[in-house]
Amino acid sequence: MFLDDIRQPPSDDWMVCRSSNEAIQYVEKHGMPDFISFDHDLGGNDTAMVFLHYYIDKLWNGTDPPPQYNIHSANPIGSNNIDSFMKSWKRSITL
Repeated sequence: MFLDDIRQPPSDDWMVCRSSNEAIQYVEKHGMPDFISFDHDLGGNDTAMVFLHYYIDKLWNGTDPPPQYNIHSANPIGSNNIDSFMKSWKRSITL
C-alpha cells in the first residue's frame, strides 16, 4: 500500500490510498498489506497516524505483526511518530 495524498508510487503495482479513510476501507476489505509506504500528512487534519490508531483499536487481533514499511514523508516529526508507533507495535508482539 502507498499511503499518500499527493505523490505517485514508484511503480504501478502499488495499491494507492489517498487518505486514512481510504486506507481503512482497503484494510477492512482486504486485510493488512505486507508492505506500506507512509506519508504522514494526508491533507487537512488527516494523517497516517489516524489509520494506524484505527487499525490497532478496531481491527487488530492482538497477535498479527506489523507490516514491513517505509516512510517517505517530508515531515520529520510525523515520520518519527510513524516509526515510533511501528517499532512499538513490533515490540509488543515479541514480548
